[in-house]
Amino acid sequence: MARGIRRLGRGGRARRAPSSGPDALRALLDELPLTLRRQGLTHSSWVEHRADSYGRLAFLGDSVLGLAIAEHLFRRFPRADIGRLTKMHGQAVSGRACAAVAIALGVPALLRDASPQRLEGGIEVASLIASERALASVCEAVIGACYLHHGFETTAAATVAAFTGQLEIASERLLDFKSALQERLARHGARVRYEVTGESGPPHDRVFEVTASVDREIVGQGSGRSKKAAEQAAAEQALDGLG
Repeated sequence: MARGIRRLGRGGRARRAPSSGPDALRALLDELPLTLRRQGLTHSSWVEHRADSYGRLAFLGDSVLGLAIAEHLFRRFPRADIGRLTKMHGQAVSGRACAAVAIALGVPALLRDASPQRLEGGIEVASLIASERALASVCEAVIGACYLHHGFETTAAATVAAFTGQLEIASERLLDFKSALQERLARHGARVRYEVTGESGPPHDRVFEVTASVDREIVGQGSGRSKKAAEQAAAEQALDGLG
C-alpha cells in the first residue's frame, strides 16, 4: 500500500449521504399557517400592497438558503479552498437550481391554487410558472416562510435535503477527488479500485455505498445518490488519509 494512507477496516466510518429530496421541505410548507403560506405563493400583482406578496419572504429566504448551503459545503468538503467553495455555492443556489427545486416541491400546482379567480391587470399564473426567475423567487419565499415558522435548524436541514441533487451536480463538476487521488497514488506506482458495497432507498432516490481500495486494503468509504458521487466521496476520504 502507498505510504501515508490510513487503513480502514470494518470499524471505519463511511461518509453518509444526507437524507435527500423535497419531501421534508414540502412538509414544512404544508404545516405553515394559512396566512404565511398564502403570502409565499402570492405575486405582487395579485394584492393591493406589494409587501403582502412573496417578495419580502424571498429576500429573507435567499439569505437562509445561502447560509444553509454554505454551512453544508464547509462541513462536507474540508479540503476545498474558498475558490471551489464559492463556485459550488454559486451553482447550487443559482436561479436555475432554485427553479428546479420549486418544481420538485410542486410549486406550479400550488401557484395555480393560490392565483385569484379573477385577475384585473395582474400577471397570469401561467406566465409565472413559465418563468425560471419567478419559480426561483417562490422557492426562496417558501424557505423564508419556513424559517419564520419553524426556525433555522429545521428549515436548513430540509433545505439542504431539497437541494441535494443540485449540490451533487455542483460538486461533481467542480471537485474531482478521484483524479487527485490517482495522481497521488501514481507517484508510488499504486492504483485505486472502487467497489459498490451496498444500495438502499427507493428506485427514484437510491443511495450507493462505495469503498476505495489500494492493494486490497480499504482506504476510503463514501455514499451518494449516484455511483459516481459515492466514488468521489470515497476518494475524498482516502485523500484525507494521505494528509
